[in-house]
Amino acid sequence: MRKCIYIVLAGLLMSSCGVYKKYQSQSDAPADLFGSGDSIAQVALDNASIAELSWREFFTDPLLQQLIDSALVRNTDLESARLAVEQAQASLKAAKLAYLPSLSLNPQASLSGQTFGSAGSGITRTYTYHLPLQLDWNIGISGSVTVNKRKAKAVLAQAEAQRTAAQANLISTMAQEYFLLLLLDKELNILTETDSLWSESLETERALWENGKAYSTAVNQMESSCMDVKTQIIDIRRKIRTTENEICKLLRITPRAIERTAWDSYELPVRFGTGVPAALLENRPDIKAADQALAEAFYNTAAAKAQFYPSFNLSGLLGWTNNGGLSADPGALLMQIAASVSQPIFAQGKLQAQLKIAKYNQQDKLNRYVQTVIEAGNQVNEALADCQVAKDKDILYKHQVEVLHNAYNGTHELMNAGKATYIEVLTAQESLLAAQLNEATNLYNGATAIIGLYIALGGGGK
Repeated sequence: MRKCIYIVLAGLLMSSCGVYKKYQSQSDAPADLFGSGDSIAQVALDNASIAELSWREFFTDPLLQQLIDSALVRNTDLESARLAVEQAQASLKAAKLAYLPSLSLNPQASLSGQTFGSAGSGITRTYTYHLPLQLDWNIGISGSVTVNKRKAKAVLAQAEAQRTAAQANLISTMAQEYFLLLLLDKELNILTETDSLWSESLETERALWENGKAYSTAVNQMESSCMDVKTQIIDIRRKIRTTENEICKLLRITPRAIERTAWDSYELPVRFGTGVPAALLENRPDIKAADQALAEAFYNTAAAKAQFYPSFNLSGLLGWTNNGGLSADPGALLMQIAASVSQPIFAQGKLQAQLKIAKYNQQDKLNRYVQTVIEAGNQVNEALADCQVAKDKDILYKHQVEVLHNAYNGTHELMNAGKATYIEVLTAQESLLAAQLNEATNLYNGATAIIGLYIALGGGGK
């Protein structure tokens, strides 16, 4: 019988060896993950990925760096992510200590009295005490302790990746809001200069009307255009206030003006050239988090399998005891050691259900990991395309502004000479203004596209 028991236990232990198997991190990515085609610009800096740059190297504007530094210290969402990392670290520490036995001291004492004699004239007291040091130790032959430790590591890695993602998202949001401020400043300058020029044109048209060389309708049309520019200036100033308030929310401070540089004095450190390898997606924190979520699910499945195997526990007591008597002196040494093996046989189908649920969850995490990789490739593809579009448009807008500026000057001179109608002047003015605003907006779109590419490739985490 003893040999049979040993054989059964040995078979169970060997079958549980699969529980100790480590998770193999996912690393495969499709070769065409970023898409194909000559129209997609492949962006790099000095033949390396911009994602390898720290955010301080990528954003060199000192005022933007100050804002990002403050946000990294003050932001509530990032602080929550840090706390989640600390919680995961505490859980991992507890999982590592699970290899050790638990000790507890449970002292007990009692005093009882008993009367004696015919009239109850005497009382005898009995002192009883126990001072046991209790030990419990789960040997973990099924691998459950190891599985829980590895799962805790995966949870910690997830928390760290999520904290990195929160930091990258915060940096990206702050940079985009900052560049939006620069865009609004530039648009405000364009509109202010336009208001000054159009006011001069209005005065010229009024002089022509007073001399009988123009109609009152021309003056009215020009005055209406000037009023339209003034209302746009009011709107831009309101947008500037809103954007500053958004930055203050990120900084967790009360609303105030935000100091910034001029748009033309800053340029993102990126150029168009060599390709971006798919392996660079390994820097992305969301992919790391999805991989570690799959690892956690893998170990949950292993833990569910471990429930089918026997558990081996050691327990013992060591201390002093006194079973009663008139003396309060220490009594005999108390010592007890016990070992137990528990093998589940019938658990109302709960173990089978838990294993199936764990496997389904593992498959779901695998699907989500694959989807995360595909979405990452799509984000890089979109960012690359946006970068290329902004680059191509910038050339055209610069030329368009130059041409329309010459056209406006020429039309204005003709109007002064009485050789151009007010309609021609209005058309030239409005076309030039639209082109200038479009050029500024395209610069902002290009900046946000490059920032998006930086984040999409996993930048912002260091």
